[in-house]
Amino acid sequence: MSRTAAAPRTAGGSALTGTRPLLRASLRQEARSFAPWIAAVTALSASSVLAYAFLFPDASDRKALAAAVGGNPALGLIFGPARDLSTTDGFNTWRSLALGGFITALMAIFAVVRASRAQEDSGQAELLASGVLGRSARLAVAVAQASLASLALGVVSAVVTGLCGAGWADTLLLSATFTVTGLMSAAVAAVAAQLGSDARTASTLAVAVLGCLFVLRGYLDSMDFGDWVSWVTPLGWMERTEPAAGNTWWPLLPGLGLAVVLLVAAFALQARRDFGQGAFAPRPGPARGAVRSPLALAWRLNRGPVLSWTVAFVLLGVVFGNFSTSVTDLLSGNPAAAAVLASGAATPDALVASFLVTILSLAGIIAAISGVQTMLKVRSEELEDRVEPVMAAAVPRSSYLGAHVLLALSGPTAGVLVAGVVTALIAGTAGIGVGVGDVLLQAVATVPAVWTATAVSVAVVGARPQVRLAAWIGVLASFALTLLGPTFKLPDWALGISPFHHVPHVTAAHPDWWGLLWITLVTAAFLAIGLAGFRRRDLAR
Repeated sequence: MSRTAAAPRTAGGSALTGTRPLLRASLRQEARSFAPWIAAVTALSASSVLAYAFLFPDASDRKALAAAVGGNPALGLIFGPARDLSTTDGFNTWRSLALGGFITALMAIFAVVRASRAQEDSGQAELLASGVLGRSARLAVAVAQASLASLALGVVSAVVTGLCGAGWADTLLLSATFTVTGLMSAAVAAVAAQLGSDARTASTLAVAVLGCLFVLRGYLDSMDFGDWVSWVTPLGWMERTEPAAGNTWWPLLPGLGLAVVLLVAAFALQARRDFGQGAFAPRPGPARGAVRSPLALAWRLNRGPVLSWTVAFVLLGVVFGNFSTSVTDLLSGNPAAAAVLASGAATPDALVASFLVTILSLAGIIAAISGVQTMLKVRSEELEDRVEPVMAAAVPRSSYLGAHVLLALSGPTAGVLVAGVVTALIAGTAGIGVGVGDVLLQAVATVPAVWTATAVSVAVVGARPQVRLAAWIGVLASFALTLLGPTFKLPDWALGISPFHHVPHVTAAHPDWWGLLWITLVTAAFLAIGLAGFRRRDLAR
């Protein structure tokens, strides 16, 4: 379709004609979808304030917290630097700034892509374009929705956290970093929506940029290169505001400036591209050939993401490996960790082992995301009426779903092992107290936990796909309990809900391997539920 036919305008009309009524209608339809994101970030911030005084009532408890955080530099990859854990607002800033910003960024990305390229893919945008609607109105509405959601998230988070007892000045600045991160990410998604050939490609591009920036920010923070490295990434700019430490507002301005520049670029690209097309055009399929098995079909549908994830895990292994080579220096340079070592409460080898378990568990949680995406692709194929023709070719339902399940489990397994091999080759020869074989074995021991987190999505897609958001429960629970749970001093039974809690420390004198057996049985149960449900339920229902 030509550009003129894609977006007609009335005589004298502007490129933004119809933006206001379209925004009102879109907000009525989409406002509820922002509520879970807002609730998640608000709960993260407010719970930190509410729990701090209860969990760490005196100076000794707070010193122990600082020692635990300092004794595992891998936590800096996720949460950033812990500048002050002796106060409620300092603790909240450490737990919420980087992670809350990341959640807000995901919300903004998905909102922009859903309201722009996804509508083009579904045909809704073409229907709207046939009326009185300016060419840029659709993208403007998408960005406006994401911006308003980011602003609402910041306001709600600030008000609720402040009412829970946090300092208002610290909380307002912290919440402002969430909003600005959302605005920057909305602008990134707006550009990606012009480059990708469809909504899935656009989302992948935007999330990949966010993921790279997040990992780079964590790596630079953890390696202790100096304060100046925080200016390398936009996410680092948010850290420079230093809520509860320096309370500096002006680093928010570069973030707003970047958002404006990217939005100008996005609207310029949007004005020049053809409707429904992107700069990265999809390749046509082969002129001849046939897919002769359900497994071959599953591979054909998911080979692009699987290969992209594999490359990502190679790079992740390089980051983790290089990070590991400096772990002993980081431990010795941390006063809290040095005090623990000096008191004999822990040995250097034990701290290094805990570090490796943490980073490989993080790799496993990331790998499970790819498995969930593979299973959700099954549901997407159903809703687009592509599964029934396959079933008409005498393909058993169990074979069709089983092929996708096999790929959903083997893809993340390959990712974890690739990251483990690269990490082992780099860290195992660095003289930090563990060998190549130890790191490889730890990566292998992590795989069953990845299967369990992925198997939840198999049960959801197979038996109850109407609640497809529940497919992410395995990943979200694993992340929250594995990385956030210990800072809340949760009991072992609660931490044990995460399959990664049962991954043994292979370098320990007597590793506990029984936990892997139990989570393997749980995985088998989830797989059985999914396969049984898929055989019985109606397709695309």
